[in-house]
Amino acid sequence: MLTHPRLRLHVFTSRGRHLLRREGKLRTPLGYGGAFVSNLLGRRGLGHWLERVVFSDPRDPLPLPLNDFRTRELALTEDNLCPAVLASCSIPFWLKAVQDIPGAPAGAYWDGGITDYHLHLPYRRMLNSQAPLVLYPHFQPSLVPGWLDKMLPRRHAATAALDNVIVLAPRPEWIAGLPGAKLPDREDFKALGDEVATRMQRWRAAVAQSQQLADEFAQWVDGGPSPEIEPLR
Repeated sequence: MLTHPRLRLHVFTSRGRHLLRREGKLRTPLGYGGAFVSNLLGRRGLGHWLERVVFSDPRDPLPLPLNDFRTRELALTEDNLCPAVLASCSIPFWLKAVQDIPGAPAGAYWDGGITDYHLHLPYRRMLNSQAPLVLYPHFQPSLVPGWLDKMLPRRHAATAALDNVIVLAPRPEWIAGLPGAKLPDREDFKALGDEVATRMQRWRAAVAQSQQLADEFAQWVDGGPSPEIEPLR
């Protein structure tokens, strides 16, 4: 991962501040309660409780400035690769935070999706290109900025930051044709309980049907019929 000749890995995490600097039975719920209220008032208010920490391949920095939110960029190394990746998927209240990642400021590190749920980043300010386009394969047509914004529809709309972004997403009617009429997600574990075979069957069916999307995109790239194109809303 750290020596690939072409690809570069950038791992997003969320580092707790103030009450959230350490995990605790009272500190964590109180801290996230404060984060929720601050985020309601404005996304930047979330930065009082959590900061975006990106561990990046030191050979190449991210090609866009991350000045839209409180951010810290650090080098991804052999010492912090595993802790950073583990932290990047540590969902609060479900999994423990990763404490004191090597080469990073002390503190509790959680899922990067808290601060950047769908990576609604300032892509239009990408560096080293005069007219960059960003291709974003996604499971829905909107890019929700933070995890706490899921319940705030007004934050789901496109912004000027996405002016050069092409979101590649399946149509609702295609999703309706999947088992259960939805994409597989972690709710399946609760809904299906011990029905492991059913859950696996639904997952495999969704993967198989997804080949249609890959085939249609390949045909488009090769000069075939264009997919349905709409402006981001």
